Amino acid sequence: MAKITFYGGVGTVTGSKYLLEHNGKKILVDCGLFQGLKELRERNWQDPQFIASEIDAVIITHAHIDHTGWLPRLVKLGFTGQVTTSRATGDLLKILLPDSARLQEEEADYRNRHDLTSHTPALPLYDEDDARAALQLLRPVPNDGQPYEICEGVTASFMVAGHIMGASLVLVEMANARGNGSSIKFLFSGDLGHYDQPIVNDPATPPDCDYLMCESTYGNRLHGEIDSETQMANIINDAAKRNAPILIPAFAVGRTQEVLYMIRELEEKKRIPILPVVVDSPMASQATQVYNRWHEEHDREYASILANKRHPLRTASMTTASSRDESKHLNELRGARIIISASGMLSGGRVLHHAMRLLPNENATLVFVGYQAAGTTGRRIQDGEREVRIMKHWIPVKCHIEKVEGFSAHADWKAVIKWLSGLRSTPKTVFTTHGEPDAADAMAEHIREEFGWNVVVPSYEQVVELS
Repeated sequence: MAKITFYGGVGTVTGSKYLLEHNGKKILVDCGLFQGLKELRERNWQDPQFIASEIDAVIITHAHIDHTGWLPRLVKLGFTGQVTTSRATGDLLKILLPDSARLQEEEADYRNRHDLTSHTPALPLYDEDDARAALQLLRPVPNDGQPYEICEGVTASFMVAGHIMGASLVLVEMANARGNGSSIKFLFSGDLGHYDQPIVNDPATPPDCDYLMCESTYGNRLHGEIDSETQMANIINDAAKRNAPILIPAFAVGRTQEVLYMIRELEEKKRIPILPVVVDSPMASQATQVYNRWHEEHDREYASILANKRHPLRTASMTTASSRDESKHLNELRGARIIISASGMLSGGRVLHHAMRLLPNENATLVFVGYQAAGTTGRRIQDGEREVRIMKHWIPVKCHIEKVEGFSAHADWKAVIKWLSGLRSTPKTVFTTHGEPDAADAMAEHIREEFGWNVVVPSYEQVVELS
């Protein structure tokens, strides 16, 4: 018999973590960090209901921290098995996991130095040694749909999910999982990209499966026909006229690259003036280099730009801030400029220091280019709060607040339905996960209405027997 337990990615878009058990083997699919609401973040510190040393293997769908950021913690708790993921994701994890560890160590240090902690001393969830130990366990495989053995009796096939570079759909097949000796196929969508987005290829057609884990980030909304280029052009032009700074919080992997791609295109079309663009995230700068490396995942347009010896992700006047001092120096600059910094939801990282200085500035502009999870500072600002707490300081929100729609790397519900329509047979059960409650419920209802399938919205730590 086989079963699955939902340890994350349910009732929230963060903390994706699903435990498959089959014939005594335990496989964790994704190992994400909880973000946003305090009660969710506290789960990162709780000992899991499983024993880390008893996990046989981990499968990672893509590199984002909400799918990978708990992996060093798992290693710290005793996990020593293989971590299988796509080759591009493996490259990105070499950047993201040590950076995640550094951010946590820096934040703990900052809180200790400034007496901003209720715990003495404040400790990081894990450190760089734990991150490096996790990287030693990586086993990268091609995103080519071929089955690779995960452990005895279990294989996994990785296919392009179209979300970010390296993102995968993963089909896990468990041999002899039924009483009659037949196998069970469980398809994990990971995070699905929408169709026709720049840089990466569209999601692969889903293979037939018995069970399906389907993301539902935008299960209750549509992206619509949005001219995001014009939105961004208008924002930049307005700020340039005011000679004012622009701060763009952006995920270091995926969103930063998409923003740079758009700004470069707007410059080349002469729709915006050439302004200083600073990427204040060492992780984002390194990730951008990885993006150019994996040619097989590039869409046709991106490949064409590279073929013509141009850099698709470099604007006319672009610099990077590597050190803390370089980052601090940005706040001394004057005039129109664009700062792109992580994290994308203002939940940590260097962007917080820029936000503390620019949010009270009536002339400045804060631009949201991605999803803001419940409980994050980004969500509070987006919802209209005029004062937010950052590093235990109350910061007034007086700057211009803008949102560029259409940037999301997540499929909306119609795109998910389009993707699901590629299945040739009906899954026994579809689980809608990776969505806030309203979104997961809405996605489930859309699937029921469109296909008449059995759909379950799982709860935290729910156990489901697979037959």
